[in-house]
Amino acid sequence: MEAIKAIIIDDESLARDLVRSYLGACQDIEILGEYSDGFQGLKAINELEPDLVFLDVQMPKLTGFEMLELLDKPCNIVFTTAYNEYAIRAFEHNAIDYLLKPFSNERFQDAVRKVKDRISNSVTSEDQIEKIKNHNDSSDELLTRVVVKSRNKIDVIAIDKIKYFEAQDDYVMIYTNEGRYLKQKTMKYFESHLSPKEFCRIHRTYLVKIDQIAQLQPYEKDHWIVILKTGESLNVSRNGFKQLKLQLEI
Repeated sequence: MEAIKAIIIDDESLARDLVRSYLGACQDIEILGEYSDGFQGLKAINELEPDLVFLDVQMPKLTGFEMLELLDKPCNIVFTTAYNEYAIRAFEHNAIDYLLKPFSNERFQDAVRKVKDRISNSVTSEDQIEKIKNHNDSSDELLTRVVVKSRNKIDVIAIDKIKYFEAQDDYVMIYTNEGRYLKQKTMKYFESHLSPKEFCRIHRTYLVKIDQIAQLQPYEKDHWIVILKTGESLNVSRNGFKQLKLQLEI
């Protein structure tokens, strides 16, 4: 079996030090990185795609559970926490183990053995996963829906229900009449997977559904805003205004 690639996510430096120390005895586990808050950890998991994550529960910005709800795909998790009341919830997220601080090296190595068993018994090949991923990300296919994981549920949002998208760092906020949903994708991804007849990039921050537009209004010198049918207003950049005029044929 190839080396297991792991990351450590914990806001306490001493806790990260302890996990790193215990992993020193595991020659077949490689540490890719260490992170002190949930947002950094989430970004690292989605970018580095580790085989294993040692994860705290209570952290700044995002808790461990909030992180799991925002992952692009599931991964092998060992929780390391001082709180025993989250154990049931952890195993509902299919955690491999739940280490209650302070834990011994013996208890830690027991968790590592469980990780190795889980990984070695996996029946899904990496080639199959990559094939599915490539198929789903094909720019030749337009999206008909967006799937968002949040708060222990999965929301399936039909494209025709979406009013607009708003870029937020490495995420995109999706707005509908029913609510808003945070998805870890880039605005470029959505722009290339949605019909230009239905959506327009009016600003680097906004991608709006054209049939949701009620008005275009001037705003200061050489600036415009879009008024949606719901009354919401969105800024329009100069390039966005040019593109919008083309798509609206005005």
